[in-house]
Amino acid sequence: MTYDVAALRTQFPALSAGIAHFDGPGGTQTPRPVIQAIADALGQPLSNRGSTTPGERNAETIVSESRRAMADLLGAEPSGIVFGRSATQLTYDFSRTLAKTWSPGDEVIVTRLDHDSNIRPWIQAAEQAGATVRWADFNPATGELTVDDIRAVLSERTRLVAVTAASNLIGTRPAIPAMSRTVHEAGALLYVDGVHHTAHSLVDVGQLGADFYVCSPYKFLGPHHGVLAALPELLESLDPDKLLPSTDVVPERFELGTLPYEFLAGTRAAVDFLAGTLDAGAVGTRRQRLAAASAVLEEHEDNLRARIDKGLSALEQVTVHSRAADRTPTLLMTFEGHSTTDAYRFLAERGVQAPSGSFYALEASRRLGLGDTGGLRVGLAPYNNTDDVDRLLEGLSDFLRFQGGPR
Repeated sequence: MTYDVAALRTQFPALSAGIAHFDGPGGTQTPRPVIQAIADALGQPLSNRGSTTPGERNAETIVSESRRAMADLLGAEPSGIVFGRSATQLTYDFSRTLAKTWSPGDEVIVTRLDHDSNIRPWIQAAEQAGATVRWADFNPATGELTVDDIRAVLSERTRLVAVTAASNLIGTRPAIPAMSRTVHEAGALLYVDGVHHTAHSLVDVGQLGADFYVCSPYKFLGPHHGVLAALPELLESLDPDKLLPSTDVVPERFELGTLPYEFLAGTRAAVDFLAGTLDAGAVGTRRQRLAAASAVLEEHEDNLRARIDKGLSALEQVTVHSRAADRTPTLLMTFEGHSTTDAYRFLAERGVQAPSGSFYALEASRRLGLGDTGGLRVGLAPYNNTDDVDRLLEGLSDFLRFQGGPR
């Protein structure tokens, strides 16, 4: 079945502003069904969860439906889905909880490829527990982080390895299943940052071998909050800090305070929107429809990435730092003699949104030799089309020709 990007674009009110959005890695635009689901949730009786009043029942339904939707999206179990304010907040919470089981001499592994939200919480938790932090490096020339890079710092004292499933800076997708086998053979847990990965791949937490997998719906057309997936029995073994009256039931024992019901309703709608991307009347389970849609969306985004790669190859003074063999449709670039911040502003004046920075991937940016400044990041989303790409390439060509000067 072909992918009708023109029809899909009509579902995004923000696109009527005429901006070509390449800022998807920082957060995607929102389709009408998600906006409507949020409004509908707030427009009906809503209160704390329960089974007596309409407001209680509505809240309970929203939460249970959202857990099932995210379980379908991630290949997980609904009772293993934890909601939080953000992926960063969830990682901090779980780092503190897991650190209760660590002792001086234990080791934790982080990587230089990761977003800081999957580095700093573990470093700080390790310091408080007296554990040692070990760093897994990646190859800056290729952008690759391999199993051998993890194995080089793994030991019998390793308690946890934190690694990204896809770099938000350069798109690299490490071989997580192979890493999982190596980590588990050493008796350690694997915490996977899937924030960037989930937007561009069909996720199966079991096949990945992730003990914990965290993501953010606003990266895949949903609202702003975080989601973590883990096996319910693993969650049962953990003892998080919580209020005395709050439930000890999993996964609720990890969810602090009242959940943002309207955002959960929007997340369920985002998953349903993705499942119906190819055909709103498609049959099969939601998971099956998500798999079919994911395959076509990946092909669409990869084709656009190839168009960008080809266009950039014709431009002198451009260095592309996204080089891994397996990577998302995300490109980080710098320009000889020109500031990427100037390029970002130049493009913005022409209605092309491609931001510049290190995007909280400080360690990766520094390892690439880009300091804390980073580069210009171009990231694709399901609503991007060839016109967007051509506008980007024309804008970059003009910027380099004008040398960031006359407009």
